[in-house]
Amino acid sequence: MELTQSILNDLLEQIAAPSGSLYLSLDTDPHMLVDRLADRYGAPRTLVLDGFTDPTADESRGAALLTVLKGRGETIRVWAYGGQWIGAGTARDAQGVVRPVLAAAPRRVQVPSTGGIRRDEDWVERLIAITAWTSPPKRPDMDWSQIEAEVGTPLPSDYKRMVETFGEGAFDGYLTLNQEPWTHLREDGLLIWASTEHENLYCWQTEDGSDPDCWTVAVRTFDDDVALFDCSAAEFICRILLDAHHPFTMARYFDSHWFLNYRESE
Repeated sequence: MELTQSILNDLLEQIAAPSGSLYLSLDTDPHMLVDRLADRYGAPRTLVLDGFTDPTADESRGAALLTVLKGRGETIRVWAYGGQWIGAGTARDAQGVVRPVLAAAPRRVQVPSTGGIRRDEDWVERLIAITAWTSPPKRPDMDWSQIEAEVGTPLPSDYKRMVETFGEGAFDGYLTLNQEPWTHLREDGLLIWASTEHENLYCWQTEDGSDPDCWTVAVRTFDDDVALFDCSAAEFICRILLDAHHPFTMARYFDSHWFLNYRESE
């Protein structure tokens, strides 16, 4: 079976909400199935390999798919997507035949509310909770001394922790976290740490000699306006994920949030 993104959409729609599985024809290449989903949802997590389930699998790691597949998984890769777990690979059908399979299950994340936020909050830890991030640090060995020398300034500590923790990817598959900040083409004093598919640039308004942890977040929009926010980068992301009334909110699109990882490092 040829697996275009359009055909993949049709297959996903055949899975009865909120959870279910779909065994595919034996001529379907399970590796191609996983690759097509990875193009859409990023690098997957391995839930089952050669019939053995990841011993760390729990609700935060896609274990809901094990119930959907009735323990028949042979090799299953999983992705978080909003309030869903998506799984694909191979599993034994009711007759014991190993076949390509596609599955979905509800993903439940206890998203912290916007109430009770303190200015001394550990915003990176809050971001980990919001996205239910359970993977090991993706880039713990970043050479920040070299990067800061190239950029020409020390960088905020929360930004460095985000890069080390999450690695290369995008929050909700939308806000891409730069692995190294880059400057705007114009001399406007803005240092860019993230961007979106809508061409918004998330920056810091830098000042020579100032404490990077006190830099203001500046959003340069696609129409070249600049909006300033007195908060750190991690706090800014937390607020746009949770606050539906924020001018750059992402909360209206998903009730549960995730980080789409671009690289598989497991």
